[in-house]
Amino acid sequence: MIAASLQPQPIRAACERRGRWNFGLTPRSILLLVGGFFLLIPGFWDQRLSYAMLAWDALVLLAALLDGRRLPAAEQLVAGRSWSNAPALDSETEIELTIENRGSLIVECRLVDDLPAALKDSLAQPAPLRVIAFPRISATVRYRVEPRERGDCATGWLYVRYRSPLGLAERWAKAALTQTVRVYPALRTGEEQQIFLTRSRQIDLQLRHARQRGLGRDFESLREYREGDDLRDICWTATARRGSMVTRQYQTERSQAVWIVLDCGRLMRSRVETAMRGKSAVSTSEPGIRAHSKLDHACTAAVALAQLALFSGDRVGLLAYGQRIQQRLLPGRGAAHLRQLIELLAQLRAESGEADHLRATTMLGHLQPRRALILWVTDLAETAMRPEVIDGAMQLVRRHVLLFVAMAQPEVSHIAQSRPKTVEQMFRAAAAQEMAARRELLLARLHEQGALTLDLNPEAVTSSVLNQYLAVKERAMV
Repeated sequence: MIAASLQPQPIRAACERRGRWNFGLTPRSILLLVGGFFLLIPGFWDQRLSYAMLAWDALVLLAALLDGRRLPAAEQLVAGRSWSNAPALDSETEIELTIENRGSLIVECRLVDDLPAALKDSLAQPAPLRVIAFPRISATVRYRVEPRERGDCATGWLYVRYRSPLGLAERWAKAALTQTVRVYPALRTGEEQQIFLTRSRQIDLQLRHARQRGLGRDFESLREYREGDDLRDICWTATARRGSMVTRQYQTERSQAVWIVLDCGRLMRSRVETAMRGKSAVSTSEPGIRAHSKLDHACTAAVALAQLALFSGDRVGLLAYGQRIQQRLLPGRGAAHLRQLIELLAQLRAESGEADHLRATTMLGHLQPRRALILWVTDLAETAMRPEVIDGAMQLVRRHVLLFVAMAQPEVSHIAQSRPKTVEQMFRAAAAQEMAARRELLLARLHEQGALTLDLNPEAVTSSVLNQYLAVKERAMV
């Protein structure tokens, strides 16, 4: 439902002439002209027969000219483009092109859709799409693309070459189907998240059976007034109906604020290759391989967690930062809030400089003074001193439940675990092992302070984050 509401709007436009001379011969006409040279062979015996070639070529050119004049003008063709679903990473998007022929002649059209590199492989030449347009009837053709980058991108013109069934001449036209298309993070379908949604429902039922009446402010039930009850808890409307004092009972809150904090600094720019089952490569030459940045994987995990948390009744907020705060969204509920969050995630860009983690920590402290669950997705810089992100995390863990996720680099782990065969490989393995040990030590110290820590490869972040969120809900840690 959310993906359907995010898809780009369809667009239509009348074609226009492509250049001053929008007329040309087809390969069929050129082949017929070249065939006229065979009429020169009898000219070796009789010179008068060589003029047959000129007569043949003149006849072909005249037929091509008449055939071209029969073609409808470019303005009589109306083109359109529509999208079957929202463009998102790691998913195919079907595009439908429409040609409406307002002329009186059947035309065969060849279409080339000018799409940006973010929606297709920039190295591959677009193949023309063929469609036959009958008079006063719309003809459609569909093709699929796989987006490669998040964010806004501008589509180009639709180029049309059309000819009659005779196929001796063709005209060239173009349609202004330019529009801004937003590519979103990978959106999980309901089937992929069914196991997490089912477990969330089970946890909710368990908490309802084991609910505790306490000092919370979630309304639970009404009962007769007892001596010692707070007068502020008296329900005066129920008291007026029953004629006796009635007081409200409350229970501890089960709906909490969940903040998603994303690091958009330089460490999140690095790309990680992941295998895609059952698909061919788009961005690399190896089959079944995709290369996305760590920030792309973080956005994917953020969308999945937001869907699950909103389904569980929690409120979800977003804080994305680099050297400055890029996006922020206060906690909220509902489909409109989820759409707004996905829109903001699609616009995030990894910066070339180091992120200001302490500024983000201060900002989050002002936005969320009460206890909440915070998912912080980042990476650890390799420095001689303790990274600034660890200092910021230790400030948050004093008040909030912090789920700290550090995205590892799979190549470094592979080098650290490999057996060196040369001196150079030995030094590389030693450096990688030292980096891994330092990361482990930093996360262990953060865990001692009460934070939940994860050090994972990017492709495993989403599932691990969802499982940790459900574990937090089950233990009522917030």
